Amino acid sequence: MSSNEIPERTAPEQESPAEGTPTKELAELSGLAPAENTAPEGEATEGSPDRRGLLVAAAVLLACGGLVGYGVLNTEEEPKPRAVPTAEVTYEVTGTGTAEIAYLARSEAGTATVEKGVTLPWKKSVEVPLGKAPSVAIVLDEKGGRASCTLAVRGQHVQRATAMGEFGRATCSGELPAAGAGEH
Repeated sequence: MSSNEIPERTAPEQESPAEGTPTKELAELSGLAPAENTAPEGEATEGSPDRRGLLVAAAVLLACGGLVGYGVLNTEEEPKPRAVPTAEVTYEVTGTGTAEIAYLARSEAGTATVEKGVTLPWKKSVEVPLGKAPSVAIVLDEKGGRASCTLAVRGQHVQRATAMGEFGRATCSGELPAAGAGEH
């Protein structure tokens, strides 16, 4: 270096930030660099939530909450079907031995109840839906014998029939008024 030469001055070296430290954020926080919020008003920028997105999320949450609330608070039960009016019917089978007995009881479908190997005498009072025809049928077993069935509706005798011999059969039936006429 000669005496006329002026040593070139260089700017002092800046220390680099520690590895992993974001320099842009440090500069903004220290006030050395201006914030980069240059987006027009109403638009989202990096790091700031989009208000439209928040509004949509709030609306979705509100709708979900409303549906859940409706399900919890809607405790209205389905209307129960009206009870079918009935009449009391008494079936009776007299005699000795064993028989199979089929009779109509409270069943809106009108299906029969069957009891097998019943020792006679036997008696049963049941409710039968109005409009259905109450009936009792007997079938004697292989030993035969003699048995009679009777049918009474609301205490009034309606019919009597007799079965005789091996596997003898008898049926008693009657009529009930239609629903609405003289309901029980």
